[in-house]
Amino acid sequence: MKGLFLVEPVVALYAFSSFLIYPLVQQYVYRRLWQELTNTTYPISDNTSRCAENSSSNHSSYHEEVQRQASLFSLYTELFSTIPSLVVTLMLVAYSDLGGRKITIIMPLIGSLIYALAFMTVSYFELNIYLLIGSSLLSSLFGGLGTFLGGCFAYIADLCEDGHQKTLRMAGVDMMIGLLSGVASISSGYFLRAAGFNWPFLTSALCQCLILLYAIFILEETVKKPPTDAILLDGSPEPSAIKQMIYGVYHMFARTSRRSKTVLVLLILLFTSFSFTYVGGISLMTLYELNEPLCWTEILIGYGSALSTTVFLTSFVGVSAFTYCGVPQLLIVLMGILSVISGMVLLAFAKTTLLMFIVRVPMLLSITPFPVLRSMISKIISKSEQGALFALLSFLDSLTNNVSGAVFNSVYAATVAWYPGFVFLLSAGLCVIPLFILGVVGLIGVDVVEEVKKPEPVFSGEDDLVEDQKDNSPLLS
Repeated sequence: MKGLFLVEPVVALYAFSSFLIYPLVQQYVYRRLWQELTNTTYPISDNTSRCAENSSSNHSSYHEEVQRQASLFSLYTELFSTIPSLVVTLMLVAYSDLGGRKITIIMPLIGSLIYALAFMTVSYFELNIYLLIGSSLLSSLFGGLGTFLGGCFAYIADLCEDGHQKTLRMAGVDMMIGLLSGVASISSGYFLRAAGFNWPFLTSALCQCLILLYAIFILEETVKKPPTDAILLDGSPEPSAIKQMIYGVYHMFARTSRRSKTVLVLLILLFTSFSFTYVGGISLMTLYELNEPLCWTEILIGYGSALSTTVFLTSFVGVSAFTYCGVPQLLIVLMGILSVISGMVLLAFAKTTLLMFIVRVPMLLSITPFPVLRSMISKIISKSEQGALFALLSFLDSLTNNVSGAVFNSVYAATVAWYPGFVFLLSAGLCVIPLFILGVVGLIGVDVVEEVKKPEPVFSGEDDLVEDQKDNSPLLS
C-alpha cells in the first residue's frame, strides 16, 4: 500500500489526545494535594461562586498552600524532564537529515503514550502522585513536544517549494493544533465530571496508539536514507549521528554570509525570548483559575482552555490574511507580541469569570510570531540543513519552555500569597526583550540575499551539493 505525505493528521490527533488530558493534569495534582494537605475531600460544586461559599480564613490559607505546592510540583516536573528531553530533541531532529524525519515523530509519540498510561495507572490505583515526576522523566527520554513539532516542521519544509508555502503550511499546522485542542479542552471538563479521571487518560492513550500506527505504516518518509555502509566521495565512511548533528548545526551558520548569520542569530533570539515570555505566563492560567476568587470548576476550565486554543485558529487566519495582503513579516510578528502584552496585563487584574473570558480576546494573534519566524529562519538555510535548523529551534524552544515553566512556577509560588497576578505582569514586562530584538532586526533589514556559499565539506554526505538558489529570495515579500 502506498503511503501518504500528510503529517497534518498526526498533528491533529496528537493535539486532541494531548489537550484531552492537559487541562486535567493540573486539576488532578491540585485535588490530590488538597486531600493530602487538608485531610478533606476536594469541594466540587456546580456553583461557580464556590469560593464565596467557602470564604473563611481556613479555606483561604488552604488555597494558598495548595497553590504553592502545586506550582512547586510543576517546577520539579520541569526540572527532572528538561535535560533528557533537550538532548533527545537535538539529536533526533538533527539526525533526521540523515536517518529520516519519521523517527522524530514516532519517538515522542511513544513518550506521550507512556505519559498517559502512567497518569491512568496513578489515578486508577491512587498511587503516590510524585511517581508522576518519574513518569515525566521516562517519557522525556523519547523526546517531547519540541521533538515532535521539530520533526513535523522539518517534514513540511522538505515538501514546500517556496517561502509563502512554508509560512502558510506551518501556520496551518498551528491552526490544526488549535482546532483539535479546542475540541479536546471543551470535552475534557464534561468527560471528567461524567467519568472521572481514569477514562480521559485511557482515551488519550488509545488515541496515541492510533497515531503511532499511522506514523509507522502510512506516513511516507521524505528523506532518502543512504545505505548503512555508504561511502562518501573521499572514501570516508558515513558520519555517526552525533557528528552529523554537530556538523549540521555548525554548517548552518558557517555556510552563510556574515549579514545572513547576524540576521539568523537575531531571529533565533527573537523566537526563543518570545517563547519564554509567552509560555511562562500561559502555563499558569489553570492554577490561577483554580485559586480564589475564581475557583473555577472543571467545566469552566475546559471552556477557558478551549477559548485559549482558538488563538491557533485566529493566528492562522491572521497570518494567511496578512501574507495575502503583503503585510511585512516583521509587522506581523510585532502585532503578535503586542497581542500577548495586552492580554497578560489584563489577565493580571482579572478577578471575575467574565473578565477571565474577555482577556482571551486581545490575545487572538498571540501565536502569529511562531510560524512567521520559523518560515523566515528557514529561508536563510539550505534544504540540506533543514533538519539541523529545526533541531536547533526545537532544542531552544524546549529549553526556554522548560526554563520558563520552572522560573514562572517559582515566582508564582513566592507571590501567590500577596498577588497571584504578578507572574502575568512579569510576562508582559519581559516582552520588552523580543520587542527590542525585533527593532534591531528591522534596522538591519531582513531582505537577506545569500552570497555564494562555501563549499560543503566531504563529511556532509548530501547529494545536493549545489543547493537551491530559490532560497535566496527576500524574506520580506
